[in-house]
Amino acid sequence: MSIDAVVSRIAQLQSLMAPIPAPPTANFAATLASASAPAATPTATAATAATPTATVPSATATGPSALPAGTPYGAEITAAAHRNGLDPALLAGLIKQESGFNPNAGSPAGAQGLCQLMPGTAQGLGVTDLHDPIQSIEGGAKYLAEQLKTFDGDVARGLAAYNAGPGAVQRYAGVPPYAETQNYVRAVQANAAGFRTS
Repeated sequence: MSIDAVVSRIAQLQSLMAPIPAPPTANFAATLASASAPAATPTATAATAATPTATVPSATATGPSALPAGTPYGAEITAAAHRNGLDPALLAGLIKQESGFNPNAGSPAGAQGLCQLMPGTAQGLGVTDLHDPIQSIEGGAKYLAEQLKTFDGDVARGLAAYNAGPGAVQRYAGVPPYAETQNYVRAVQANAAGFRTS
């Protein structure tokens, strides 16, 4: 990770943090108690999950994992899946197929990170660092949710669009006759089934 990327990430995190003003009559003990209290975590609604945002959630926005123990990034995958209306097992199956859970994975075509996003696609999804696992998972979840919405919830066509592009799925009115894409759809669905039964 370059220094510029680190500085950019720090600035991004700082912009998300708002200073907590102390009431003028508060004493130190009361201020400390209110600052130490756990913050309430908002839950995603259909409206907020479908609304695109300019930035991805922070690493602290995760909760328990709905995936088998030992699944890499299980809590992060679960949180991103829930925010985007996805089955966590499907998102985990996609990540396993795309990168084998390697955040530094890259393809000859230029796709990078856990979800193997292309730079242009990632930028449109609010991903600023393709190798940041949290950003990649959130971006991949958003993109998969977009494809599933485009293809009326049809998982096979949504996965095919994630792999080959929505234009190819529209052109062939279904999963394109590309061996790579057909194998991809089968593999992701098999991976997802494995995460559901473990």
